[in-house]
Amino acid sequence: MFKLITWFSMLFVAGSTLVLGQNNTAKDIFILAGQSNMAGRGGVNQGKWDGNIPPECKPKRSILRFTANLDWEVAREPLHVDIDVGKVCGVGPGMAFANEIIRSHRSGTGIIGLVPCALGGTSINKWGKGSRLYGQLVKRANAALKDGGGTIRAILWYQGESDTLNKDDAETYKGKMVKLIEDLRLDLNLPSLPFILVALASGEGTNTNIEMVRKAQMGIKMKNVKCVDAKGLPLNADNLHLTTMSEVKLGLKLAYAFLLSFSHFH
Repeated sequence: MFKLITWFSMLFVAGSTLVLGQNNTAKDIFILAGQSNMAGRGGVNQGKWDGNIPPECKPKRSILRFTANLDWEVAREPLHVDIDVGKVCGVGPGMAFANEIIRSHRSGTGIIGLVPCALGGTSINKWGKGSRLYGQLVKRANAALKDGGGTIRAILWYQGESDTLNKDDAETYKGKMVKLIEDLRLDLNLPSLPFILVALASGEGTNTNIEMVRKAQMGIKMKNVKCVDAKGLPLNADNLHLTTMSEVKLGLKLAYAFLLSFSHFH
């Protein structure tokens, strides 16, 4: 059962968004990383988001988002609006994931903190240690923990479409992903940090390369690494990005994977 928490008294209104600033209330923190299907393109067509928010993605005061300015606010779609800038963001899997964790009454604190870090069009090479994206993820993760503000429970990772463009990138994907997991666990000082990977639903390259990356993702056998499969989820007209309801279904898949394998970490 949820603990009784008095953090609501700390809220103040900025425009239409409830902002908490540097909030140190204990949270179950989840890092959302990867490329566009994690950032969310659900409901985006011809450069515009339709604004449709399914019930599974509705905001709750117990679900927070870490902004680009390193402040906490009540989360709402699009989660990556100030992170994946220069792109039109829509619905991603994060809100459906968080709502299901809350609904299950399996959150240790009763508050979920989502830290969006995904960026569309990024290959695995752009996420390696020493890269700007790697540094930003580590910086944001550490800032989210500031002043005892919670515990990182898992990294949710959906990426690899860009690595299907080139056969060499597809063939070397598995080794680079394993190295990324090892590096992030080391630099976040969380040697057992759970990772939940998404096996691709689509890609930018050939079917052969897509299957090669999918095989790599599903074939990673490391402690506390799980994989959920997005194959078969309906796509937008671009045949690359998940629809709104596909993003909802993916969020639920990620939640079930976490609840089944990792909720005992609380």
